Amino acid sequence: MAVTLEQAQRVGCTCLKALLRFAFMVANNLVAIPSYVLYLIMLQPLRVLDSKSFWYIEGVLFKWLLAMVASWGWWAGYSVVEWGDDVKAVSEDEAVVLVNHQATGDVCTLMMCLQDKGTVVRQMMWVMDHIFKYTNFGIVSLIHGDFFIRQGKAHRDQQLVLLKEHLEKYYRSRNRKWIVLFPEGGFLRKRRETSQAFAKKNNLPFLKHVTLPRLGATQVILKTLVAPQENGTPAGRDAVIKESKSKGLQWVIDTTIAYPKGDPIDIQTWILGYRQPAVTHVHYRIFPVKDVPAEPEALTHWLYQRFIEKEDLLTHFYETGAFPPLQGQTKAISREMTLSNLWLIGIQSFAFLSGGMWYCIFQYFYHCLF
Repeated sequence: MAVTLEQAQRVGCTCLKALLRFAFMVANNLVAIPSYVLYLIMLQPLRVLDSKSFWYIEGVLFKWLLAMVASWGWWAGYSVVEWGDDVKAVSEDEAVVLVNHQATGDVCTLMMCLQDKGTVVRQMMWVMDHIFKYTNFGIVSLIHGDFFIRQGKAHRDQQLVLLKEHLEKYYRSRNRKWIVLFPEGGFLRKRRETSQAFAKKNNLPFLKHVTLPRLGATQVILKTLVAPQENGTPAGRDAVIKESKSKGLQWVIDTTIAYPKGDPIDIQTWILGYRQPAVTHVHYRIFPVKDVPAEPEALTHWLYQRFIEKEDLLTHFYETGAFPPLQGQTKAISREMTLSNLWLIGIQSFAFLSGGMWYCIFQYFYHCLF
């Protein structure tokens, strides 16, 4: 089939745009990430003198870095519409966010849609696959205190012990509020077949749009972060909670991400922008943690029910183009999430000016020494 001149021009424009976007992303990373690291190195005396102020500044810089990632998708026309409960109402409380996982773009989507949720982004902790440790953003996540979890039966028990130790050491000492977890333990396309076989063997529902979640990390998070008076655990095991006078984990936010026609956006698309503008839909349900069972068997059943509900939500969305209304509503209400272009330009400008400043500083010291 012959390619018309118009089609060739369209492909050429798309490739040129992708190349320019990639060049900008590389430049953005080369100035923003080293600047983040260098600022925090310079602020180490403050960390010793006033740890709370240090982690406040780190959180602001971390939020700005995530906003830069969000800007790549925002400027490519990848926007977000939100449904269900309004999570802004619990943005100052501690919460665990349980998210379905379809592609690498899920993380970028969350980076975007949580930007306007108060202090959430700067005070959140991510639990992500260990492979992300070796990406360009790995050094940032390590400094921020995110947890990298290694998948597989051979590592499972050890990783859960390490997760518990990590939470006890870093979660409240750095004033974290929200913790983001993907309980399925991998991408939908990789785990679906195994999950469906497990469901068939154990007489569980057949799921197509999500997979059955794994219990381990969720259970560790709840046991470690829920205040003793809420889950009945001995006061001694949660001394950190008492010490910081925290109310403990108060909410579970069940988050469901849906892509148009079930075609997820991956991080390559987010960066290069070669896909047509698209709207990603994010649905929230908020559960008080006191209503979440603590016993493993009951918690497993509760968690399975959440993902069975996700299946129903996604089935309804793919059939109708909208999520169903909440209980008590006659019509589902959606909220378009927006970002300020002026704010994003300001953050990008700060990153490039910071990169220029550090370059001049290094040049000055280089000439003084040599």
